[in-house]
Amino acid sequence: MSTDRDALETRLAFLERSLEDLSDTVVVQQREIERLTRRVALLMAREAERESEGGGGLVLGDERPPHY
Repeated sequence: MSTDRDALETRLAFLERSLEDLSDTVVVQQREIERLTRRVALLMAREAERESEGGGGLVLGDERPPHY
């Protein structure tokens, strides 16, 4: 019976360590997601400001650029 108990304790220890590692990974990923979300919001705001100023510079279809 001691062998079964030792095997279970070993497996439990392994699973606890795996859970801690996964938890740490999730924390790192959440911080990265938050950082990227802030950057995307900043870029969206910057682009919206540029569009509202009329400097979008987007050429659509057959429209000729201003230098022609």
